Amino acid sequence: MEGIKSIVEKIPLCKVNAGPRDEKWLDRVKEEYLILIKYIELNKQQDNDWIKIASDKEGKVWKGKCWYIHNLVRYDFDLEFEIPATYPASPIELCLPELDGKTHKMYRGGKICLDIHFAPLWAKNSPKFGIAHALALGLGPWLAAEIPVLIDQGVIKKN
Repeated sequence: MEGIKSIVEKIPLCKVNAGPRDEKWLDRVKEEYLILIKYIELNKQQDNDWIKIASDKEGKVWKGKCWYIHNLVRYDFDLEFEIPATYPASPIELCLPELDGKTHKMYRGGKICLDIHFAPLWAKNSPKFGIAHALALGLGPWLAAEIPVLIDQGVIKKN
């Protein structure tokens, strides 16, 4: 947890308070990209590269890959999400489609469960938190908690 905290403290906060229906949305998207670049650089400096992501032209639909290394084996997962109309007041719903139905800590369609721990943190820090914060504080810890268990149970197998 200390490692996550030290990284998150270095992730810049968003300054543009705009969602996909707002006039300044593209300014927010540019800011999100700059912060994501910083976050990925921080991860690489820590030898913790684990995500690759990009959006459509409007910055509303995001897709990429994330990976988790367990017992020296890398497991790759597709990552996707759409920016909700009420963003940044509402957090994004991160989706790992190929894990749909493989754990009870997931909603229909492969959306990971972040309600209990992440949603209150997001609400407290909105609109300063962005996509990089959701990845660092939501997806990263979820992968660390769930993937080793799913591998050990034989639910996830390396191809």
